[in-house]
Amino acid sequence: MHGHQRLNRLRMMAPSIFQCAVGAGLAWLVAKDVIGHPRPFFAPVAVVVAVGVGFGQRLRRVAEMVVGVSLGVGVGDLLVAWIGTGSWQITLVVALAMAVAVFLDRGSVIALQAASSAVLVATLLPPSGLGGLDRMVDALVGGLLGLAAVSLLPASPARLITRHATALFGALASALRATADAIDQSDSALAAAALESARTTQEHVEEFRQALDTGREISLISPVHRRYRCHLEGYEKAAVPLDHALRNVRVLARRAMVAIDGGSQLPPWLPGALRELADAAMLLCDELAQGGSPRKACMAVLTVASRQGSERWGFSADVMIAQLRSIIVDLLEATGTGRGEALSALPPLDAPHRPGRS
Repeated sequence: MHGHQRLNRLRMMAPSIFQCAVGAGLAWLVAKDVIGHPRPFFAPVAVVVAVGVGFGQRLRRVAEMVVGVSLGVGVGDLLVAWIGTGSWQITLVVALAMAVAVFLDRGSVIALQAASSAVLVATLLPPSGLGGLDRMVDALVGGLLGLAAVSLLPASPARLITRHATALFGALASALRATADAIDQSDSALAAAALESARTTQEHVEEFRQALDTGREISLISPVHRRYRCHLEGYEKAAVPLDHALRNVRVLARRAMVAIDGGSQLPPWLPGALRELADAAMLLCDELAQGGSPRKACMAVLTVASRQGSERWGFSADVMIAQLRSIIVDLLEATGTGRGEALSALPPLDAPHRPGRS
C-alpha cells in the first residue's frame, strides 16, 4: 500500500478513532466516578469493541460485548470460586466460557469476550462480592456510551458513502476508458493493464458495501443524520449492479486482450460506446451524490443502448459486445431501472452472422 493510500485510509478512519478515544475516556469516568466502580476495566474496552475502527454492525457488537462479558464473568466467577486459580483452571474456564458462547450465538465477539473475561476473572480480577455484576454493568455502560459516541459524534453518512462511491465509480470509468484506448490503438499491453487495474477493484466494492452498512446504521441510531435515510436508497439500489458491472468489465478487458493478440476484427463504434458508458457512470455518481433521481445518467446509458447494432463481427467481437450489453443493463439497474425494462432497451441480436476474422 502506497503512502497516499495509507493517509487516505487514516483520514477515513479518523472519525471512528475519535469516537473510540472520547467514548473510552467518558466510559471510565462514568463507571468510576459516577457509578463508583474502583477498576471499571470493561467500560472503556466495551467502547472500543462497540465503535471499533471498522464499518457497520455496531449495534450487534454492543450486544455481543455485553453478552460475552456476562458469560465470561459468570462462568469465571462460578468456577474460580469453586476450583481456584491456576493453569488447568484457566484452561477449563476458557473452554467452558467459549463453548457456551458458541452454543448461544455464532458471533465471534461473544466467544472472544467470554474467553477474555473468564481469563481476567481467573487471574487479575478474582471474584469478590458483587464484582461479577459490576463488570457486567461496566460492559453495558461502555457499550451504551459507545453507541452515544457514534450517535452524537458521527461521521456524515452521506459524505462517507459518497467518498467510497466516487472511488468505485471512478474505478469503473477508468477501466472502461482504458479498454477503449487499448481497442483504439490495437495494443494488447494496454488491454492487459486495463484488466490488471480492473482486478483490483473488488476492494472498492467491499469498502463501498461496508460504508453503506455504516451509513445505514448511523442514520438509524443518530438523530442528527436520520434525514439521510432517503439519500441512501439510491446508493443501495446501485451497489449490486455496480459490482456486476465491474465483473463484466474484467471479462471485457480480458477478451479485448485476446482479440487484439488474435487480430480479430472489432466494431469501430465500440471504443466510443465504452467511453460514453464511462461518462454515464460518472454522471450517475454525481447525481447520486446530490441525492436526486439519476435521470440524466439513465438517459445517457439508454442513448448508448439505442445505438447498439445487431450485426455480428465474429466470436471475440461478439463476446465483447455481449459484455458491453451486460454493462449497459448493469448501469441501467444502478439508476433504479427494473431489469426487465433494462433488457428491453437493448435491440435483439438476431441478424445473420457476417463473415470476419475471430
